[in-house]
Amino acid sequence: MKEESAETAAETLLPERPISPHPNLVTETGLKALETQLAEARAAFEAANAIEDINEKRRQLAGPSRDLRYLVERLRTAQVMADPVSTENVAFGSTVKFSRDDGRVQTYRIVGEDEADPKAGTISYVSPVARLLLGKGIGDVVTLNGQELEIVAIS
Repeated sequence: MKEESAETAAETLLPERPISPHPNLVTETGLKALETQLAEARAAFEAANAIEDINEKRRQLAGPSRDLRYLVERLRTAQVMADPVSTENVAFGSTVKFSRDDGRVQTYRIVGEDEADPKAGTISYVSPVARLLLGKGIGDVVTLNGQELEIVAIS
């Protein structure tokens, strides 16, 4: 019995999800996504809480409990940023198209950390590329790791 309890306890101790030290800037879409994730975490928590076997309940509660703590904090600190009013310079919420000196052309929207997904065309405002592009205009060139990026469009 004691060995099983020790194993169960070890399985339920998940590390906390790290909270970024940067301001928690979000778009309206990002805020809605955090709210949806919180609702899903609450539902998972409630489902796990209904399990009768105490050891299985502990295992199933670990993930949703951790996610709830993270998401509550991220929603508490969320600062919704209005969409940019100008397309003259790259800003939080802008969609930026740039060409690389190897011929590739890429387009990303600059968003908050929790909503960033480069495969879906979004990057965090604290990412190296976004940090270089913020405040720049069409035709400006920035250098990242020895490669030049030229802004060709901002929307």
